[in-house]
Amino acid sequence: MNQIELTHSSQLVKIKEDSFHNPQFVFKHSTRCYISKMVLNNFELHHKKLNRYFYLLDLLNYKNLSKLIENDFNIKHESPQLLVIERSKCILHFSHSSINTINLYDTII
Repeated sequence: MNQIELTHSSQLVKIKEDSFHNPQFVFKHSTRCYISKMVLNNFELHHKKLNRYFYLLDLLNYKNLSKLIENDFNIKHESPQLLVIERSKCILHFSHSSINTINLYDTII
């Protein structure tokens, strides 16, 4: 998977629009947290052959975007956290080690 840095609220509009064509993935993580870094690395390693993009949100630099996501999708904030957006709604979300139990090849794509 390839990542797109999530840095602006206008990207949330694009995520919602694009979610009507393909599921969209948002990975929220803290750059200072060892667990978050480890989960992100494992997620990328496990899904590296998947020809898709995911949005990566740095929670330390973009707390306001995290709050918008929490409100827009009615999902309690956690870190790290993976959101799956489809038809403009969060249909699945995973946090911490449960992120690495998901196989996007089988369950979503």
